[in-house]
Amino acid sequence: MEKIVAADVRYPDLAGKRFNKRFTGKPEYIYMPQSADEVVDAVQEAVNSKRRLVVRSGGHCLEGFVSDPAVQVLVDMSLMTNICYDTERSAFSVEAGATVGEMYRRLFLGWGVVLPAGEHPDIGVGGHILGGAFGFLCREHGLAADHLYGIELVAVDASGKAHRTIATREANDPNRELLWAHTGGGGGNFGIVTRYWLRSPGAAGSDPALALPKAPATITTFRVSWEWKDITEAIFSRLVQNFGEWALQHSAPDSPYKQLFSLLFLNHRNLSKLEIKGVSTAGAKANELIMGHLNAITAGTDLICTPQIEESPWLRFALNPFPELFQPGFDNVQAKLKDAFFRRPFTDSQIATIYKYLNTSDPVGGGLGMATYGCQVNKVASDATASAQRDCILDVACNTGWGNPEGEIASLAWVREFYQELFKTSGGVPVPNEQTAGSMINHPDTDFADPKWNKSGVPWHSLYYNGNYSRLQQVKSKWDPLNIFYHALSIRP
Repeated sequence: MEKIVAADVRYPDLAGKRFNKRFTGKPEYIYMPQSADEVVDAVQEAVNSKRRLVVRSGGHCLEGFVSDPAVQVLVDMSLMTNICYDTERSAFSVEAGATVGEMYRRLFLGWGVVLPAGEHPDIGVGGHILGGAFGFLCREHGLAADHLYGIELVAVDASGKAHRTIATREANDPNRELLWAHTGGGGGNFGIVTRYWLRSPGAAGSDPALALPKAPATITTFRVSWEWKDITEAIFSRLVQNFGEWALQHSAPDSPYKQLFSLLFLNHRNLSKLEIKGVSTAGAKANELIMGHLNAITAGTDLICTPQIEESPWLRFALNPFPELFQPGFDNVQAKLKDAFFRRPFTDSQIATIYKYLNTSDPVGGGLGMATYGCQVNKVASDATASAQRDCILDVACNTGWGNPEGEIASLAWVREFYQELFKTSGGVPVPNEQTAGSMINHPDTDFADPKWNKSGVPWHSLYYNGNYSRLQQVKSKWDPLNIFYHALSIRP
């Protein structure tokens, strides 16, 4: 395995492979291993030479944990993409360099099954699954991490020796706590995952077609948009209230709406429109669910609701979902996203704040997104996995993006002040309380560790992990005692 240095023709592409172009790293060299043994060698060399080491699969980290100027060695997992059924473990083996889209394709074409994972097909599974991972199918099938059976990990022991280990969820596995930590603990904490084994809890026998949820035959998408010029503050408030109330009423594990997932895009007025997009896997009943959902959302608003509804085969959708969301240029964005879990809908005061910030004269692009959550996600106990938020109804995100450097100052100020005012009664962040439940580590935000933006007195790790942090620290101390794997929001030994 060679070192790819700056003079190599491959270096610019590899060093620049990142979603959020806000951050730029320049490692001394890049490794591209093709086996777990080569990952061990790469890690050992970095440890021996005392160089700062990070790992990357898809490159979609929202913060600069990987694209950090302090990083000297980058281990890129892109060549480790094998996906197969492991008959010994009766589970699917997925190497950490595979993308979500390639995983969808192989699982569907090979066995007709699916893992409920992320929305963008180019996300790498390596950093995605271990952060919990939610997407279009989460309300029906839970988080991707809920189906995690085992991991293969390259870690570094107290003597500085890199080694491979395997952990499964079997009750008699001595490494079971290590597996638990990878069901929501987040990337860059314990070592380098080289492969995952996937099998749903309760799956029995050796038939691969029964090891994971059956993929839907078709998926029905819906889109509705309204011009901002037709939206009064009263209409806006009712729309947001309705969406939150609908989520509150339909987020129980047994909800008849668990086969429907939707996103409300409250875009800044600069972007001219408000939008709802969503999916249903209910087949012949999809249209009924969709119209029931949309009628509830628009009730009392006088908004005309004429959705664009399309049915397509599952795989076609999975490999190109909502093309307008991931259009050309999507991977050239500089962005800031500030996430929050909600147990209860927005208050009237919060809705007024949202309306205020979406109607400023700031030259910004962005807004606030509301994603329906819960159902089968909420069926799991808060300590059964490291993903602690198991009683939520919405995942909400204030976001902004800019294409030119001159847009950064105004955009960052707008989104940070927006978020801080949204949570002004809890110190500027969504502290775990009756209404909110912190945030997800797959959407990291370093502002949580900055007292300028987090004035709650609640530490950043309580926002991400709630009551699971001390248990994660114990795993960290055992498996990465030298703290080889760290970043701005990593678990501390």
